[in-house]
Amino acid sequence: MTSYSAASARAEMSELRRLKSLLPPELQSWVTVETTVEVNPPLVRSEELGKDQVEIQIDLVKWERLALDQRNLLFWHEVARVQNDTISRDGWEMAALAIGLGGAVGELWVQDGLLLVLALGLCGVSGYRLYSRNNSDRHLKEAIDADEKAISLATRFGYTLPNAYKSLGSALKTLTDDTPKKSKRKHYESRLDALKRSATKAKDKVDRARTSPRSRALADDRENRESYR
Repeated sequence: MTSYSAASARAEMSELRRLKSLLPPELQSWVTVETTVEVNPPLVRSEELGKDQVEIQIDLVKWERLALDQRNLLFWHEVARVQNDTISRDGWEMAALAIGLGGAVGELWVQDGLLLVLALGLCGVSGYRLYSRNNSDRHLKEAIDADEKAISLATRFGYTLPNAYKSLGSALKTLTDDTPKKSKRKHYESRLDALKRSATKAKDKVDRARTSPRSRALADDRENRESYR
């Protein structure tokens, strides 16, 4: 039992080191990768620890059920969220909303119109900010943008474009199949649909480049040179 635990701990440390090596050089000084300590955590998430420090947290139990290429693309998706500055933060909105509501109730009692307007204004601003932060359409757009950037990061680390799309698509399909919650499953399905459209556009762009007059001329020139050898 002890040897199994030690082997498991070594495997976890090895995976964390491997993931750290997949960080772009410009992020390695201020982004860390650790195993999560939460109960029933998400597969992967990021947390801002300080002004210039972000931690990517992985649930390694769920993580190791995925294929290596799937892990890589999901990790780069999270890295892209850090680069896009769209990670969740503990904001001031909830505290401001509570203060505003408390102030509004208090001012109704003492009947101070100006302070009541200020309290209601604070409620309105904080409520709107909370709505914006938790808006599902906004979250989906941010996730799709991060998927696009993850593809770019994958090619930077040696993946071909088709393999990058295939690996991320496979990861999203696996997450869709393994997610019982309908709203979360729909989120993954929407990302997968957007990824398929992006892959089609990328393929069409490559095909157009290959069939352009200049490309055909270069291909003919290569064939002519080879025929003289």
